[in-house]
Amino acid sequence: MPSTRTNHSYKQTKELPQPGRDSWGSLTQEKRAEYIENYAPLIRYIADRLALRLPNHISREDLISSGVLGLIDAIDKFNPERKILFKTYAEFRIKGAILDELRSMDWVPRSVRRKSNQMEKAYQNLEGELGRAATDEEVAGALGLSIEAFHRLLDEVKSVNVLSIDSFFGHLQDQNRNDLFDLLTNESSQDPLTVLNMREIKSILARTIEKLPKKEKLVVSMYYYEELTMKEIGEALDYTESRISQLHTKAIARLRARLRSYFETLSR
Repeated sequence: MPSTRTNHSYKQTKELPQPGRDSWGSLTQEKRAEYIENYAPLIRYIADRLALRLPNHISREDLISSGVLGLIDAIDKFNPERKILFKTYAEFRIKGAILDELRSMDWVPRSVRRKSNQMEKAYQNLEGELGRAATDEEVAGALGLSIEAFHRLLDEVKSVNVLSIDSFFGHLQDQNRNDLFDLLTNESSQDPLTVLNMREIKSILARTIEKLPKKEKLVVSMYYYEELTMKEIGEALDYTESRISQLHTKAIARLRARLRSYFETLSR
């Protein structure tokens, strides 16, 4: 059965409401309905982008329901004194709530997680030894696979990347994952060690992205910064959607491997 998931870009067509310090519980029914109605397109957009990389048995409606809970959480926790647009804050909370729901489902088979971890470790070891980006042939060799089998592996583990870089922030001691947005945007309120760690992580990510092979860096830029879908990127670069997905999977594996090295160093 063909997928009915939509594939579109989010475009804000009107000014969205900006909450004050009121909690969700203090809002009238009319005000709650206004928020959900106005932010529904954003919730659907975030859910659809994630759904495109998930198996068809994962319900889009469940993702949207989790996104609504994320919006409620954003209204409860938003501080208007911060120099942050509520839309930006809401996006973070909505996506976080959807990712939490996906984690609770534990829908990725253990065998696939194991293969993903093995591939990530191969990137970590090879690129640590070589001091450069490892080629497909080098990674395939390290895993004992033919190049064809390696490409099949990329297709098999791509869904693991939905929960990609975000999961690593749980390694920061004494920090709740729900505070990640505050860590990234409000360093002045954090202790010096945490601020140093977050600055280092941001620097590592920036350097790793800069050192990605050209095609992988372009895919990362188009997907995360220009917010194009895999299909749209493929059309722009004249590649198949499957090829774009493989490039994305390799880029995320390199980023995860570099962060793994960083956290392993911290724990020694």
